Amino acid sequence: MNRLNRVMNKLDSLPAGWRTGARSFIIGKIIPFAGTASCRVEKLTNNECVVKIKKRRKVGNHIGTLHAAAMALAAESATGFVTAMNVPDSRVLVIRNMNLTYLKRTKGDLTATATLSDADLERLRNEERGDISVPVVLKDAEGTESVTAEMIWAWTPKR
Repeated sequence: MNRLNRVMNKLDSLPAGWRTGARSFIIGKIIPFAGTASCRVEKLTNNECVVKIKKRRKVGNHIGTLHAAAMALAAESATGFVTAMNVPDSRVLVIRNMNLTYLKRTKGDLTATATLSDADLERLRNEERGDISVPVVLKDAEGTESVTAEMIWAWTPKR
């Protein structure tokens, strides 16, 4: 169990209604840009992370929808957080590649759900260095998948 995992597990002792806000606040302090964009970490476990970005002016674009960079942030955050829950403290985690395809306009808020398999967890915890493609699904408020994304994360030993 790494430091992030220990901190997130401590939040389980909070009342259920406070956990999302507490997770989001802590993540916003660790990753300032996620805090600036008001990313809401709805769920964060070893196998899954759900991040929501509400449609607001500060993350909007000129056509009244979420900005493409905000959608990329949701995908990068969800995949990064779930990966970070499993990488030992002795390693550094960095994004290696982001590939996003914007399929249609989003309607309202956007939810990014990233998942890791048990085989993925095994690699992250036991391989000294490597990279991994973390699947993420992005859906708008109507449940439409408006973006497809592939995020590749790499880890190496700390210097």
